[in-house]
Amino acid sequence: MSKYKKIGKVILLAFTALFIFVLAGCGNQNKTQTVKVGINPSDSAIWKVVKKNVKSEGINLKIVEFNDYNQPNTALVQGEVDINAYQHTFFLNSWNKAHHSDLVSIGKTVIQPMSLYSHKITKLSQLKNGAKIAIPNDASNEARALQLLEANGLLKLDSGVKLPSTKNIKENKLNLKFTTLDAAQTARSLDDVDAAIVNGNVASDAKLDPSKAVVTEKVNKKSQPWINIIVAQKKDKNNKTYKKVVKAFQTKAVAKEIKKVYGESAVPAWNK
Repeated sequence: MSKYKKIGKVILLAFTALFIFVLAGCGNQNKTQTVKVGINPSDSAIWKVVKKNVKSEGINLKIVEFNDYNQPNTALVQGEVDINAYQHTFFLNSWNKAHHSDLVSIGKTVIQPMSLYSHKITKLSQLKNGAKIAIPNDASNEARALQLLEANGLLKLDSGVKLPSTKNIKENKLNLKFTTLDAAQTARSLDDVDAAIVNGNVASDAKLDPSKAVVTEKVNKKSQPWINIIVAQKKDKNNKTYKKVVKAFQTKAVAKEIKKVYGESAVPAWNK
């Protein structure tokens, strides 16, 4: 083989190798994985920060908003979203039991204290006999609302019941009348009732000022079950991609956005 033929062969091999390398690089660039997360609209700005965080990991985070407390889990069970982030542990446990599902937590997010709001009173002592109180109608948040009233001396509940309902009220000094609504509707009921007990994200959506709440739930060691979580199907409990999304949420940048969106009404809780 002549000297020039050898050189030509080397050049050809080099270009072939370079071409294969470029093709492989293009292939890797196209391996972006889309992950759909179901959230409440009030958390949209927070999840946009997460979306930015995971982009470098090759993850395209698609944010899907839901306006009530049941659709995100239904969508997850049906595979319409891959994960969701809007509920606390007690809510998830109750939902799984009621719907015979096996959704699981894959990471903590925030805790949002529940508060009692009113357009008619500014302190509990102003509540009149027979006052109408709106509370969430799902088992976990109904219990949480009643426990808030018990902690403030308005009710006594049956002891030993983890998730009490209105049926477990054994003393009701003011003969309070309860209206149970979807949690997302409690804030909208304020013109029709004397007071409503509202979840933190719902209050934020309704532009309620936390500083004007009549009473607010205290955050302490007993608050663990009320910490919000990121949830997946059981088969995806150890999914590495979803774990990257959890890690991207649990950052200082996200904590800063949580503070911006919620002020003091939501506390980052992934280290609690």
